Amino acid sequence: MQTRWAIVAGLAAGITVAWWFSREAPEAAEARRDRAGQTADASYEDALPVLYRWTDEAGVVQVTQDPPPRGRRYEKVDIQPRDGIEVDGRRP
Repeated sequence: MQTRWAIVAGLAAGITVAWWFSREAPEAAEARRDRAGQTADASYEDALPVLYRWTDEAGVVQVTQDPPPRGRRYEKVDIQPRDGIEVDGRRP
């Protein structure tokens, strides 16, 4: 009977030690949350729709969804309206 209690106590102690070593320190958890937030912000910025405004060889201004050929200067144009601007396509 005492052997069973010793086994149960040993298992409980082993589980406790395993939990203790596998838990995350508060500083590490905060750092992980910060990294996740930075990654989410970067992903959000990359997902925003953007147009590219550039001038071709003939001097014509082009506005495209894809960036211009390498070496050509361009400007990114944000598609999202600023706060406070109402966008309604039904108005004349």
